[in-house]
Amino acid sequence: MKRRTFLKLSTVGGAGAALAGCGEQTNQLIRFIPDETLVPGVATWRPGICTLCPAGCGLQVRIMEGDAEVIRNGQAGVVKMGLAKKLEGNPQHPVNHGTLCARGQAGLQVTFNPDRVRHPLKRVGPRGSGKFAEISWDEALQELLTHLSPLASPGSAHSMAFLAGPLRGQRRVLIERFLSAFGAAQFVPFELFDDSVLRAANQLSFGRDQLPTFDLAESNFVMSFGADFLGTWNSPMAQSVAYGIMRRNRPGARGKFVQVESRMSQTGANADEWIPAHPGTEGQLALGIAHIILSEHHRSPEAAGAAGSRIEGWHNGLPEYSPEAVAWKTGVPPQTIMRLAREMAVQTPAVAIVGGAPLAQTNGLFTALAINALNALLGGVGKPGGLQFTPRPPLPGHGSSETNSKGLTGTSVRSLAQHILSGQARTVESLLLYEANPVFATPATWHVKEALESVPFIASLGHFIDETSVLADLILPDHSYLESWMDDVPESGTTAAVVSVAPPAMHPLHNTRAMPDVLLDVAHRLGGRASQALPWKSYEEMLQAALAPLAHSPSSITASSPDDFWTKVKDQGGWWSAKGSAAPERESAAHAVPALKNEEAQFDGPAPGYPFYFLPYASQQFFDGRHANLPWMQELPEVLSTGMWGTWVEINPQTAATLKIEQGDLLEVASRHGSVRAPALLSPGIAPDVVAMPVGQGHVEYGRYASGRGANPIKILAPDVERTTGSLAWAGTRVSVAKAGTGELILLSGGPTKWSQERVRR
Repeated sequence: MKRRTFLKLSTVGGAGAALAGCGEQTNQLIRFIPDETLVPGVATWRPGICTLCPAGCGLQVRIMEGDAEVIRNGQAGVVKMGLAKKLEGNPQHPVNHGTLCARGQAGLQVTFNPDRVRHPLKRVGPRGSGKFAEISWDEALQELLTHLSPLASPGSAHSMAFLAGPLRGQRRVLIERFLSAFGAAQFVPFELFDDSVLRAANQLSFGRDQLPTFDLAESNFVMSFGADFLGTWNSPMAQSVAYGIMRRNRPGARGKFVQVESRMSQTGANADEWIPAHPGTEGQLALGIAHIILSEHHRSPEAAGAAGSRIEGWHNGLPEYSPEAVAWKTGVPPQTIMRLAREMAVQTPAVAIVGGAPLAQTNGLFTALAINALNALLGGVGKPGGLQFTPRPPLPGHGSSETNSKGLTGTSVRSLAQHILSGQARTVESLLLYEANPVFATPATWHVKEALESVPFIASLGHFIDETSVLADLILPDHSYLESWMDDVPESGTTAAVVSVAPPAMHPLHNTRAMPDVLLDVAHRLGGRASQALPWKSYEEMLQAALAPLAHSPSSITASSPDDFWTKVKDQGGWWSAKGSAAPERESAAHAVPALKNEEAQFDGPAPGYPFYFLPYASQQFFDGRHANLPWMQELPEVLSTGMWGTWVEINPQTAATLKIEQGDLLEVASRHGSVRAPALLSPGIAPDVVAMPVGQGHVEYGRYASGRGANPIKILAPDVERTTGSLAWAGTRVSVAKAGTGELILLSGGPTKWSQERVRR
């Protein structure tokens, strides 16, 4: 709290009141009646769900009494209330087991961020100008209904789209049910670092359209292809806990870990062996290892089952993937390939992991299928120490889309933009936006901003004004995740079926409303199909009805009645199956597709003019940019470079010496689609033909802590996509690098190397 604010609060019941009694006018904050009764100085702990990454970790929220500036009935004032003071992991939760990463700890700053939208807003200036006026909730809902009602009428030829970040559980179900009232509705999920390629590969290899769970705790050999599984990929806390057991908690046994990547990640820094391979060749390396295992008869081709049949030449022993041929493609020596293959074949159980940049190439699906086949060959799929899948909870209709079949369910942001800009008669009349910022997180060549600017009406249901929501005509601000009913169904990280549920940990600070309750209210006002699809009066009622069938499934909860079951679910932070009770799910039928033959990854930009592979990477602080407005994350040093409060270009010291680049020099990184500038950071943990930049900075519109800071590497990416799934190939761009002056580089400890340029040249 600022000193000026503290003094204002101090005068509410003191001298300010005395002055008011003498007839003098003073500007005082209103002291509201407390919303609850708490014991001063005594903390209570309430369950919560972390939303700062897709993992779905369980929380414990420390609540203590305190004064807070709030909005009540449209007026600003002060109230004594229970405030979230600290976040910790829920020790009972099957995903994170009481652990919580730095981003999760910083989640407090979502609720208490001074840049949160505190009232409904209506645009009063040109679109994108950021000029809004405060309005009441009644006015806001009436404005929304004015635009949505015509689209819900029978025979409407217009369409509505709902653009949202990653959603699971009942929030996803609610949105799909809401859209079912609109005949041409489109649900548009968006995430820059999505894992749709791996899900597609797992469906083809194992009949499971979801991310895997790795039993690292029981593994003896782990080989990761590009997956920063201890830092930013999949379920980092669950994977970190299991990795720690593998490395130090098994008497007489210590699993080996090998990381294959072209830029050292937090995970790579923990490896016994770090192997740089040429970008886009990771699948070939995996098949080179499989070739040795097959040719030396450690396993038979049939051991890989359906996963092996997805690879052309598998049943002939993969003759074109000899160590020499693979070494020429990947840059990994033949001796290393043979040694790794023999170690993996003998040191069982062994598991291979793939994620991140290898899947963000034009041949990403082939890479994922190749590594799936290697896992199947090693015999660890569905077994201890190998690759498993988190069971889905036994909820009716779980995982199935309830969207009207006439809609364009699952439309990508790229397709949506193309659809809008095509000028077709049936265009998007209204767009609802929730927790997604594609204007920031897509290549400029996708023209997402231009497409959204042409949509007649946009309503945002998020917390903040960013590059995308600034285009909205109406903003209906959401509660923070600590102020709202939350639920989630974790996709990975545990072998138990899990449904996380958490009631509000604290009362709302501002004049906000929970997004699910806003949609329920709008559905009831619309009537007809909308109200029939969403009959519940509140989101809490919808959650209770959805989870009721779980009372009859084996779990850690024993209840005497439905109300008792619901109370225990809320107190525990969710429902999860009892240990060993979650039966393995039957694999669904895989699609009949021909075996894939490797196609070389294609990189945008000719090598002579653009000699470097460009690697934008998810940072521990900002992930894909959504957390750049949290000051704790801005001041948190990046784990390897120790960089803070900005952006940098990581470049190999030998490459830098050749180009006469020194640490801190301002570099211009240019692709065929644009350029960005950032200071040089010399790092020995990056291949000589690769330059890398962290994603997350470079915001134009995202509050006081993020706006105007650093550069956004996403904007210079090529528009290329993975050939089969259509996912952005964000690791498929080539760039040039040139000195452009002196830059500002803020490092906590001098960075990964303090080598002088003279020492580098030696």
